[in-house]
Amino acid sequence: MDEKQQQELEELKEWLEETKDTKLEEMGQFFGARIDIYEEHMIPWKDYYTWMAQILPEGTKELLDIGCGTGLELDAIFGRFSEMQVTAIDLSEEMLGQLKVKHGDKNLHFLCGDYFKVPFGEECYDAAISFETLHHFISDRKIEVFRKLYNSLKPGGCYIECDYIAGSREAEELLLEECMRRRKRDGIPEEAFVHFDIPLTLEHEIEILKEAEFEKVEVLGYLGENRTPMIRAWKKQDA
Repeated sequence: MDEKQQQELEELKEWLEETKDTKLEEMGQFFGARIDIYEEHMIPWKDYYTWMAQILPEGTKELLDIGCGTGLELDAIFGRFSEMQVTAIDLSEEMLGQLKVKHGDKNLHFLCGDYFKVPFGEECYDAAISFETLHHFISDRKIEVFRKLYNSLKPGGCYIECDYIAGSREAEELLLEECMRRRKRDGIPEEAFVHFDIPLTLEHEIEILKEAEFEKVEVLGYLGENRTPMIRAWKKQDA
């Protein structure tokens, strides 16, 4: 571990100590209670939304967006692909309600539910995206979603992800350990979704994307920081 990673780890430990008594919140309730400030809170990512829209392949006609929230990434995407057919999945009815208000005139199919359980279909989409949603889940659960995403893509399709990563394996393990401790303390069952960040390292994220059979995984870079990479993974053309 280099000096910067060590410093980040120490800062993380301090934050976890300061917040050790904070109760975990169920995912849907967390975002539903913050619907009025959600888009303002996400303003720092506005350039990432534009970037995600720019790197979608030119011929993309059908798109899957998991954990779509109020559709901030879709604001930019519809600016480039106004006729695109989009399936948007989110746990929060309030978030989807905001999306409907903004883009009710678009070719949108809304699904309010758990993207671990909602069927994605087989070879339905030219591309799939997720923005800042999968860092709440352990690697085994993420592989489940990645495999579903892979199967939902047409041959040669791509999955684009913009999400938090852990700065080191030690940070990844520390956050997971603390999440498990708080779950046990608060009596939260294993299957319940809670709002607590447990990101993987970039290396671990790439590893499980490849384990889910994506043929090519590209790290396209960062915008002004080094904890939120833009990743694009491709399905085999001849799958």
